[in-house]
Amino acid sequence: MTDRQVFFDDVSAGEQIPALNVTVDETQLFFFSAATYNGHRIHYDKQWAHEEGYDDVLVQGPLQAALLARAVGDWIGGRGRLVSFSVQNRAVAYPGESLQFGGVITGTRLADGGAGLVDLDIAGRRGDTVLMPGTATVQLPRRGTPA
Repeated sequence: MTDRQVFFDDVSAGEQIPALNVTVDETQLFFFSAATYNGHRIHYDKQWAHEEGYDDVLVQGPLQAALLARAVGDWIGGRGRLVSFSVQNRAVAYPGESLQFGGVITGTRLADGGAGLVDLDIAGRRGDTVLMPGTATVQLPRRGTPA
């Protein structure tokens, strides 16, 4: 997370949020499978993955979703709040590939009570390939509101 706080008053539709660039390795895949009790061998056994028709073990969809949520969380800062988050797993990713997680602001609005809400189109990508498209809504603090 950055030390910089993003405020509702300072964002507008069309702006990109900073991308999180990650290269997942096989050790990370193994530990993520262990931590999530995901015993599917396609994420840690190369021979099994080959028998299933893949070139290598696969980066877990939930890990990609977590990295995408991290990109949003890093951007909104400590006073921001993730209100909604929805993604779809559309393509495979392999360890060692450079992956990018980020999004673009699609709209801003004030909720009842004056909370500043920001709508985002988000995605995990490998180059030009969209691996995981989605949407999110975040609440950002407004300038002049107590911390």
